[in-house]
Amino acid sequence: MRQGPGRVLISREEIAVRVGELGHAIAREHAGHVPLLVGVLKGAAVFMADLIRAIPAPIAMDFMGVSSYGPGTRASGVVRLTADLSVSIEGRYVVIVEDIVDSGRTLDYLRRNLETRHPRSLRVCALLDKVERRQVDVALDYVGFAIPDRFVLGYGFDLGGLHRGLPDIHVLEEQAADKGPAASLAPSAAGST
Repeated sequence: MRQGPGRVLISREEIAVRVGELGHAIAREHAGHVPLLVGVLKGAAVFMADLIRAIPAPIAMDFMGVSSYGPGTRASGVVRLTADLSVSIEGRYVVIVEDIVDSGRTLDYLRRNLETRHPRSLRVCALLDKVERRQVDVALDYVGFAIPDRFVLGYGFDLGGLHRGLPDIHVLEEQAADKGPAASLAPSAAGST
């Protein structure tokens, strides 16, 4: 049985409008400052590219890699840093850019890690929020869309490294005659944090 992109959950037009709104909100809050946007690899790369173009003010950017996955696509519960920042964030206005927040474990780890580096401020911008999966209470300052507990593909979200380039966000569905519920599938390393 093959799985792949099913119905569109969020269209490219909806994404473009919301990313524009998020960009303007970040610019307003950081007026007079140059925020450092920290994209969380790999899932946030597409969102980050659009977001930085939507911010009508000077910004700086960098990336970090974190993983909470063991072999395959099963969440291990242990979060580890896989790629660190290339610049110091001490005294800077930092915005973490995440593709999706579900359990909150990865974001909690990332916030605690970055707070030890003494930024002037630390905010979080997440494209998607799976509130019903939350296990750790984490504050989100800018949220694109709250979504149901469904696995998604496209616009940076993948299944086994595929489908990141789709312009819309799709729900993962069975691609064969026997369609069963796909919501219980474990996310890939980039699809859920």
